[in-house]
Amino acid sequence: MPLKKTGLLVTLILFILFGITACTDNRSSKGVDEQEITDNSNQAATKENTNKPKSGGTVTFAATKPFDSLLERGLFEHKEDELILNFISDSLVDKSDSLELKPGMADYVVDKNAKTVTFTIKDGIKWHDDTPLTSADIAFAYEVIAHPDYTGLRYANVSMIEGAQRYHEGKADGISGIDIVNDKTITLKLTDIAPNTMSILWSYPMPKHYYEDIPIKELAESNAVSKNPIGTGPFKVTNIVPGKTIELEKFNDYWRGEPYLDGITFKVIDDSQTTEALKNGKVDIMAIPDSKYKDVKALDNVILNEEISLEYSYIGFKLGHWDKEKEVNVMDNPKFQNKKLRQAMAYALDRQGILDSFYNGLGELIEAPIHPASWASADESELTVYNYDPEKARKLLDEAGYKDVDGDKWREDPEGKKFTINFDAASGYEISKPRTNYIIKNWQDVGLNVRLNGGLKELNLFYDVIEHDESTVELFYSKWDLTGDPDPTGLWRSDDYWNFSRWVNEESDQLIEEGLSDKAFDEGYRKEVYVEWQKILNEELPNIFLYAPADVYAVNKRLQSVHTNAFTSQVDTHLWWVTEGKE
Repeated sequence: MPLKKTGLLVTLILFILFGITACTDNRSSKGVDEQEITDNSNQAATKENTNKPKSGGTVTFAATKPFDSLLERGLFEHKEDELILNFISDSLVDKSDSLELKPGMADYVVDKNAKTVTFTIKDGIKWHDDTPLTSADIAFAYEVIAHPDYTGLRYANVSMIEGAQRYHEGKADGISGIDIVNDKTITLKLTDIAPNTMSILWSYPMPKHYYEDIPIKELAESNAVSKNPIGTGPFKVTNIVPGKTIELEKFNDYWRGEPYLDGITFKVIDDSQTTEALKNGKVDIMAIPDSKYKDVKALDNVILNEEISLEYSYIGFKLGHWDKEKEVNVMDNPKFQNKKLRQAMAYALDRQGILDSFYNGLGELIEAPIHPASWASADESELTVYNYDPEKARKLLDEAGYKDVDGDKWREDPEGKKFTINFDAASGYEISKPRTNYIIKNWQDVGLNVRLNGGLKELNLFYDVIEHDESTVELFYSKWDLTGDPDPTGLWRSDDYWNFSRWVNEESDQLIEEGLSDKAFDEGYRKEVYVEWQKILNEELPNIFLYAPADVYAVNKRLQSVHTNAFTSQVDTHLWWVTEGKE
């Protein structure tokens, strides 16, 4: 499959394999009072921030699920290990708050004509054992991930390197597209190149000197990964209690400058302990469960940072089915073909009411499936805003011919026939049932006879009936996780299996293709393309786009210079400091 068609699909596969799948929702059903929360430029939002940073001290970073100790970027599978890796490893390529790529440990040059990417490592970067980072470590990472014995999930992130497939299949002794120019420079020849190539291409080196004597099939279970990992990040591991705690100390020779903190303890706590642990100072920073929001908000020793998460929830219309033989979507379900019906159902939903009732009022309503923080997001002024307006919904339904002709309070279809709609949602969380009832009632209030399709479904069953277009599925609540790159390939083209609504639109397909064209190497042009694409989805509404919920991070006031954004609370952790440190 060409690179230009793999961006989002690669990420979707990884999300599902990592267990970060659609439709999971560990949210509270508690409401919320009005509140004011600091935004992404947190910096701990305290007066001490204006003071000179102080050295010394330690802090505790908490999570509510155990980690696996797969402490290698090329091998980890779950979020908790990634949180630890954020302290001990750095990337060749970084991301800004607006999800734009920028140089990390290396400068890079993309030559679209030659189909090459050249990395040049910055000065002074060392592994935690004081061995210098070299281009051989970058090459080694690609060789491990493409190796036939590799046990991880990242092969798709190196498969575009020329010769990687032959090496992966055991038909070659090396990857022909890798050229180590010198100790600091490496050039990769790719089979294809696109505007989103750098978002996909693997950008984490591996310590060749530390791993090379370990058989690749045994790497994940080796002490070098699970007990004594090393990286190039600001903190290094000194002790691990499996699944419970990890002790980290500062790496004095960190390439971006010696960290202010002496160390960090990564600690796993039960979510029921969240409020007390933050209150008594046993935890300094963590993402808090929604169910604990109101209790933590009442604490006077913490600051709360709200960030719109990289996910969005939506209502999907089942517009057709997947043709397995032709591998295309077929939009042949007549039920929702009338656009006014879809738009009326959007106006009938009190999306803000859902956020207020089930998400502590935290999050942002969205009108299209690109993250609000993204550089490619359309301005709200360019889109129709489907504010809660039941009267407008009723008017649109009347205009479309959906009227109550027999006086039973339910609207019939334009031909005067009974009109019912099946709604599907997954079970498994505290808010699943009340949220579903809330949504259904909104539609029933405008005369649509929407009913739950056989009850809430267990998560795996829900996935199964949605993916396989089970005949009773007509309308469903789900969500997707997003990546930094706005390419919608994988979800929205006519030949995308993950296009669960089975929406087919030629203009949309053309714009998606244009977003990865040579002209789209110009970011300004690429944004124009994606804005036009968002306008189409916003008008046609194959889904009702609901909201991007918020992640909330609690930070003890003693901890300074914490910066959060849509995808992490661990930005520039070498700059973290505590108020009781030394000048």
